[in-house]
Amino acid sequence: MLGGELELRLFNYRDWAPGGEVDDEPYGGGPGMVMRVDVVAAALEGVYGGPPEHRVVALTPQGRVLDQRVVDELAAEEHVTLLSARYEGFDERILAHLANDAISIGPYVLSGGELPAMVVADAIARRLPGALSEGSGAEESFSAELEGGLEYPQYTRPAEFRGWRVPDVLVSGDHGRIADWRREQSRLRTTDRA
Repeated sequence: MLGGELELRLFNYRDWAPGGEVDDEPYGGGPGMVMRVDVVAAALEGVYGGPPEHRVVALTPQGRVLDQRVVDELAAEEHVTLLSARYEGFDERILAHLANDAISIGPYVLSGGELPAMVVADAIARRLPGALSEGSGAEESFSAELEGGLEYPQYTRPAEFRGWRVPDVLVSGDHGRIADWRREQSRLRTTDRA
C-alpha cells in the first residue's frame, strides 16, 4: 500500500477447506462454530506461497480497538492481510500463530468480520497519498492537527436556510478569527462528547 496505490484482493477460505467446511464445533462443547486453524493456514500459505512475512490482522472483538493511530500505522505498511471469521470467531491457534495483530472496530459483536474488514480497508485507503484532495484530510476528527479531538462544525451554501444561519464568523473573511473559532469549536465538541 505504501506509495499511494491500493490493491484489494479477496480470498475465500472455502477454496482451501476440505469438503468446503471452514468452521467446526468448539472443543469442550458450547454453541456456535469456530473458524478452523488448518483452513486459515492453508489459505494463507496458498495465497502467499508460505507463511506471510507481513502484517496479518485478525478482526476480532478481542483485538486492540481501531483508532486513527492504528489506521495510520496500518496505512504505513506495504502489505496488510485482514482475516475475517464468523459466529464464535477464530480457533485461538490462528490468533497465536498465524496472525501477528488483532483489531476490533468497537466494543460490540457482529455476526462476522466482513464489515470490520471493510471499515479497516476504507480507513486505510483514505490515508494513502492521492486518495483525498490536497489538505482535505488534515483537519478532521482524530487528526494530529486537532490534537486527536473532534472536528469543528462545517457549513456550506446557502448562508441561511429556514432561518438557520451560518455563524457570522465563517462569512466574515477574517481567517484568524475563523481559525480561532474552529479551534474553540473543536475543543468544545471534543469535551462535550467525551
